[in-house]
Amino acid sequence: NKGLKVVRLHTGDPTIYGAIREQMDLLDEKGISYEVIPGVSSFTAACASIKKEFTLPNVSQTVILTRIEGRTPVPEGEDLEDLASHRASMAIFLSVQEIDRVVEKLAKGYGSYDIPVAVVYKATWEDQDMVFGTLRDIAEKVKSKGIKKMGQILVGNFIEGAYERSKLYDPAFTHEFREAIK
Repeated sequence: NKGLKVVRLHTGDPTIYGAIREQMDLLDEKGISYEVIPGVSSFTAACASIKKEFTLPNVSQTVILTRIEGRTPVPEGEDLEDLASHRASMAIFLSVQEIDRVVEKLAKGYGSYDIPVAVVYKATWEDQDMVFGTLRDIAEKVKSKGIKKMGQILVGNFIEGAYERSKLYDPAFTHEFREAIK
């Protein structure tokens, strides 16, 4: 023990699909102190990159973070088809290489191929790229761009379409800092 500090730097958000729990358990077993310092998660970076907002009044107030099953299965009830049936905004990790399967499962869950989708490759990186479409055409667009990994899949009506304005700035709405104008 030389009293030195060690940094374990994760790519992406260490608390989402990072296997950080296993690493922390080992440190705990050895009595080694540590701290977890989060950065900006790729799902929020991707949404900011497309200049959209996951939560919009009367569109979606819920964001589902998930991935397609692969070598690691997903628990019962967490299949993409089941999750899509909620019609919430979705950010899908680690799945762009399975875009055809993703599309089929989402279309079944949403009950439509006309759901907006954006795929953001390397969100916030210098070589970031974005692809927009619907469940009907996104797979072909992703393949034509050659995106096979490092692509965040964003799905939901928050990407396009109508929404209600927030009550926060509505003069007819009372909140903690202002009385409504009658």
